[in-house]
This record gives sequence, structure tokens and C-alpha cells, in this order.
Amino acid sequence: MRPHTVRLGFVFRSRANSEKAPAAQAAPSTEPRDPQAPKGRPTPKRAQAQSQRRSVTNTQMSRKEASRKQRDARRAEMARQREALNNGDERYLPARDKGPVRKFARNYVDSRFAVAEFFLPFAVVILILSMIRVPQLQNIALLLWMALIVLIVIDSVVTSMKLKRALRERFEGQPMKGAVMYALMRTLQMRRLRLPKPMVKRGEQP
Repeated sequence: MRPHTVRLGFVFRSRANSEKAPAAQAAPSTEPRDPQAPKGRPTPKRAQAQSQRRSVTNTQMSRKEASRKQRDARRAEMARQREALNNGDERYLPARDKGPVRKFARNYVDSRFAVAEFFLPFAVVILILSMIRVPQLQNIALLLWMALIVLIVIDSVVTSMKLKRALRERFEGQPMKGAVMYALMRTLQMRRLRLPKPMVKRGEQP
């Protein structure tokens, strides 16, 4: 064989080997890719992926635990408010019932008779009379209804005037906004159904 033929064969083999080497280096890895890994970034190791999953699980459990604690706190607060509405404990009363002004307004109403507190039972009687198909009874029911409304309006006006004067004398310079309306709305409830429960008897000084 001629020398130049041997040299050509050696050159061709070297070139083929040099082309195969980069191809082998560029071959894709057979290791499975983590679906949670961002695109274009290397796949994290298994220990790192497990650590991330544990972190997400712990975060979810922490949120559930926080929500459960909030629900328990709300239930406890509601229980304290119900107890306070029954025993008059000022510390746990709802905001609309707190304060010495609101307490005085409640006691002022509870120490007196009010026409409005009999509105519900009278309304039931009047409704029954109006349903009876007797013209005389229906006329009586209408008159009773009108008389009841007039008496409630008169009694509410007198109560509001007296209560305003008493509040100014006792709580001069203190905010009293809404106290009179608060008291008048309380008169519309029957005494045994009022919340907070009455703390004074009829005829006692508020």
C-alpha cells in the first residue's frame, strides 16, 4: 500500500472520531425532568424537590391552623357576648350596648312602663279581630289599631324628652349620640325579651 493512501485513511478516521465526540456530549440526558421545575432551568435534585413539597404542605397546614384558631376565637367571643347580655358584664357587651350612657338609657326604660312594649300582643289581638267577618268587630279592630299607634307616638315623645333631660344632667359634655333612639327601640321589645337583660325593677331609680 502506498504511503499517501495510509495517511489519507488516518485523516478520515480522525475527522470521523472528532465529529462523533461533540454529538455524544450534546445527547440529551435520560434523567426524568421534574414537572415542577421551571422551563429552561436545570431539574432540582430529588432531595430539594421533596424539601419544596414539604414546605408547601407545611404552609397549607399553617393556614388551616390559623383559620381554625380564628374560628375558635370568634366562637369564644360570641359565647362571652351571650353571657354578658344575660348578666350585664360591660367588658364583653357588643359595641352598641357598651358605655355608661347606653347603660343609663337601658335602665331608664326598664324602670318604667312603656306603651310600645305591649305593641306585639295588642297587634296580635287586633289582627285576629280584623280577620273575623263581622263589620262591628272589624271597626273596633281599626279603632284599636289607630289608638295604639297614637298612644305609642305620644309615649315615645314624652319618654325621649325626659330621657334627653336626664342624660344632659348626668352626662354633660359626654357623647350621647344615638342614646335616645337606642332607648326607644328597646321600648318596642317586651321586658322579658330585652337584651341585655334588665338590671333594675319597675319603679327603681336608673
